[in-house]
Amino acid sequence: TIMNTTTDDIASKLSQYVDDNMPLYIERLREAVAIQSVSAEPEKRPEIVRMMQWTKKQIDELGGECTLKENPCGSDLPPILLGQFGNDSAKKTVCVYGHLDVQPAAKEDGWNTDPFELTEIDGKLFGRGATDDKGPALSWLWVVEAHQKLGIDIPVNIKLIYEGLEEYGSEGMFETVMELSKPGKFLSDCDFFCISDNYWLGKKKPCLTYGLRGMSYFEVAVRCSTQDLHSGVLGGCVHEAMTDLIHLMATLVDNSGKILIEGIMDDVAPVTPEEEALYTEIDFDLNEFKKECGVATVSNTLLHEDKMKLLMARWRYPTLSLHGIEGGFSGTGAKTVIPARVAGKFSLRLVPDQDPKRIVAVVEAYLKKKFEELNSPNVLEIKTHHGAKAWLSNPKHPNYQAGANAIQKVFGMEPDYTREGGSIPITTWLEDATQMNVLLLPIGACDDMAHSQNEKYNLINMSNGVKVLGLYLHELGKIEGPKPSSCRCEPLTEEEMMIPGAF
Repeated sequence: TIMNTTTDDIASKLSQYVDDNMPLYIERLREAVAIQSVSAEPEKRPEIVRMMQWTKKQIDELGGECTLKENPCGSDLPPILLGQFGNDSAKKTVCVYGHLDVQPAAKEDGWNTDPFELTEIDGKLFGRGATDDKGPALSWLWVVEAHQKLGIDIPVNIKLIYEGLEEYGSEGMFETVMELSKPGKFLSDCDFFCISDNYWLGKKKPCLTYGLRGMSYFEVAVRCSTQDLHSGVLGGCVHEAMTDLIHLMATLVDNSGKILIEGIMDDVAPVTPEEEALYTEIDFDLNEFKKECGVATVSNTLLHEDKMKLLMARWRYPTLSLHGIEGGFSGTGAKTVIPARVAGKFSLRLVPDQDPKRIVAVVEAYLKKKFEELNSPNVLEIKTHHGAKAWLSNPKHPNYQAGANAIQKVFGMEPDYTREGGSIPITTWLEDATQMNVLLLPIGACDDMAHSQNEKYNLINMSNGVKVLGLYLHELGKIEGPKPSSCRCEPLTEEEMMIPGAF
């Protein structure tokens, strides 16, 4: 162990080591990407297990402790990986969360390369899971290895909790977190949590994220028959299900993005002048954003052409999106079918103070009311798939300060403090169960195209990400005093959360 080593010395040695070992990290990520751990496709669930076993082997080889815990929702589901490096009672403990499953991908979907063959092009690594979330999740192991090779003591204990169903609703994770948070269990002695599963606001400036929107996902179906019908033979004779469904879905949101469901906005906090003022200085280019969204060469238009209005719509207001229709005919060519049953899929992104349970009740009542107005004899079905509360943490917490200090040392700048429009339910589960703070420490850039075609991970983000995670551990090691509580114990008001640079 290197004794009396300053943080600057550690930063210098760690930076050089990471730079020297980037080819090794790329090859390991290549192995991981090649494992097609797609959680949405049941036939590929064995690949998730293989990915878990592969990661366990990496941990074992580094001398860590690792178990694959059976999923509490069924032995046929992928296990949950629990890993640990260090068990020193004199040190604080940080637990990092990640997921090893990925979204579906196929070259014919529009990928320029094989999605499961990591391909380097112009300083970017293209492959499914490269940035979401295999690259960041594996980076913690590379941090541990770097410390071992350099002979530098890690000043905190590290715990890992990695799942294999994040992209498919995280089945079993809520139950696991609740169980492992009980006294004497795996999570009960954790002082901090850290998650690297989101992205920078832009391409160049790092950020720390302290707020996420929640979600409620719905399926509304209409049935008109026991079987599909011939439109030439029976068109004009029956009340068609598709017609009813299209009418229903058109009543949910207008083409300006305004949610039309009565009661949805009732619990949304109004914008204060103090909050509004914080949006004026953020470095955000609308034209660049149009390119990243892919609209620049199509409509070249956004719902809001004002930076402040766009960011508020993206982060601090609820939204409703229509996702698709199941049933009938959606393939190429033509088929003259009247579908017996069709189902529309849509979801709402929720903000603090909105309760998913109340949202379900409001949406169901609205759909039933609108269906009654159609005077249709068909059968209406409403199903709720999954939901999550919005999450708002405390960016003044020592955990966030540790992340900011690490970023300052690697990038030479203070991070932006951001909220995001997406949902990561594990954040709320961990904070509620343990009362400890969760830091969202993104590594990837805004244009990494997670969930989309041509997902990529910039080599510079990968390299600097490992460095930031490593120095973050040393910043945590400097925190003195008793176990620091989560913001859940003494929550800040919305105004108090608005620190300089925070959104």
